[in-house]
Amino acid sequence: MIPAAFDYIVPDSLEAAAASLADAGENAKVMAGGHSLLPMMKLRLAQPSVVIDLKRLDALRQIQLDGGALRIGALVTHHQVETSGEVADNCPLLALTAGSIGDPQVRNRGTIGGSVVHGDPAADWPAALLALGAEVTLASKGGSRSVAAGDFFLGPLTTAIEPAEILAGVSVPVPAAGTRATYRKVKQKASGFALVGIAVCLRMDGDTCADAGIGVTGLAATPFRATAVEDQLRGKALTADVIAAAASVVADGADALDDIHASADFRSHLARLNTARAIEDALGS
Repeated sequence: MIPAAFDYIVPDSLEAAAASLADAGENAKVMAGGHSLLPMMKLRLAQPSVVIDLKRLDALRQIQLDGGALRIGALVTHHQVETSGEVADNCPLLALTAGSIGDPQVRNRGTIGGSVVHGDPAADWPAALLALGAEVTLASKGGSRSVAAGDFFLGPLTTAIEPAEILAGVSVPVPAAGTRATYRKVKQKASGFALVGIAVCLRMDGDTCADAGIGVTGLAATPFRATAVEDQLRGKALTADVIAAAASVVADGADALDDIHASADFRSHLARLNTARAIEDALGS
């Protein structure tokens, strides 16, 4: 199908983009890679009167190490994250997650900012960002603000971004030396989205887990940090019994999705199974 008619703006700075968005009102959409927005427009699921394309904002294509955090611009593609030496050296969980997204076409065109702000409950990035304690930077005509990943994802295709804000990038604290991490997911075969995706970040003190971050996507309508699992791991030697007990509570309290791809019971089973396996994989990394 052909999208409904719209005005098209290509600003040359983030400030200009934010001003254009403020002037355009609530029926405007910001476009990064376009992988999510354009299909919705073609299906008339989204009919913005104005599209603001960020493609000229080269400042949002940077990956930088700054004060103990990796700052990744919204227009950085999944492929860039996957292949970045800066990411590999400082936060390999991000590279691993990026490499699991879609296919080469999606990874070369799709952007981290576009994926995060779209808020798909089966997207991969939320799990990693939640496990790592990341923050999202939102820019507007009046300035910018940071929102913790745990407060950003509110529901299916719903985030904490305001209508006049643009997601400018994400900031990820560099894990402490010796941190072990991995991302494991069960893919929906046609789309590559996660039926269940589990990101695990473990800070170990010898055989004891000093701290843990567990991010879950695909299981429920909102990605979440599995604090109950983290509590079961923290301060303990990660034996097989401890891992199994911790993984067994990952779906507790979650309203698991039930759709044509998987039942709620099966998703919960996948979450428990893959949480245990992801913890084991992280320990072996």
